[in-house]
Amino acid sequence: MANEIPWKTLSEAYAFIGNSLLKPMTMTSTVGLDPAFWASFPTFDDDAVAEVVASCARYAEGAAQRGEAGEDEPQRAAVEYTKLFVGPPSPAAAPWETMYRGQDVTVGFGQATFEMRELLRAAGLEVKNENNQYEDHMGIELLYLSSQCARIDAGMGDAPEAEAVADFIEGHPLSWAESFRARIAETAPNGYFAPLVGLAQALLGWHAQALRS
Repeated sequence: MANEIPWKTLSEAYAFIGNSLLKPMTMTSTVGLDPAFWASFPTFDDDAVAEVVASCARYAEGAAQRGEAGEDEPQRAAVEYTKLFVGPPSPAAAPWETMYRGQDVTVGFGQATFEMRELLRAAGLEVKNENNQYEDHMGIELLYLSSQCARIDAGMGDAPEAEAVADFIEGHPLSWAESFRARIAETAPNGYFAPLVGLAQALLGWHAQALRS
């Protein structure tokens, strides 16, 4: 089934979510607040993906109504972003895989960071960001996956095998997406990012299953 996978569409979807997790909305696109964006977002004929897309759309519809009432919705999302992923005093929902590899982990630099650093290096990718994020940040993992999907779509000679993509999905972002989403939901259950990370989880689950079929 791997040859039937819409690699370009997946690459774009992962890139959107990954970028949304690396910068607050005041510094990036506000398209996630547009109900029309979600109306056209691909669901891959998967019920789980469609359900989370619908949740994202409901948030956007509420944001549109609040915006009409004069509220600054990008700023609202940026405040939520800071509380969840930056702090102070510390992120309410740490965005690094290392923090979910064991119990009571308090240092966001560990084995997962080294693994992602090596994967990025092997793919000829380099993390360049003003915040100096660890390489096992969920946003970076999704952008790495986006780049791999794009290579497969373009038929590049160094494109990974489908099995390697499935191994990465299951071994990295999918392995901690639910725990990450749950922490977000504890702090901001009605916010923008819980359904957004839920969407990442649903996409990753569908993608991995399709690759294993």
